Amino acid sequence: MTSRITLSVDGEPVTGRPGQSIAGVLLAADRAAWRHGPSGAPRGVFCGIGVCFDCLVTVNGQSDVRACRRTAHDGDEITTQSRSAS
Repeated sequence: MTSRITLSVDGEPVTGRPGQSIAGVLLAADRAAWRHGPSGAPRGVFCGIGVCFDCLVTVNGQSDVRACRRTAHDGDEITTQSRSAS
């Protein structure tokens, strides 16, 4: 078993450990926010249990994935999302 996995986040490589959630990988990479809500405010993990939907990302083309609930896999392509009214 490998001790590191690599994800692509908006085209940039980010490393993590097998078994981590996507949110865990992003937080460990010092990314506390990865989308913006309708007001433009930054959003990331809020509840951490999949209830609030603040941590939504697109994973391998599937949108609205809760980063706190999805286990990261080597080679995943993550795209951040925005709900801002811009």
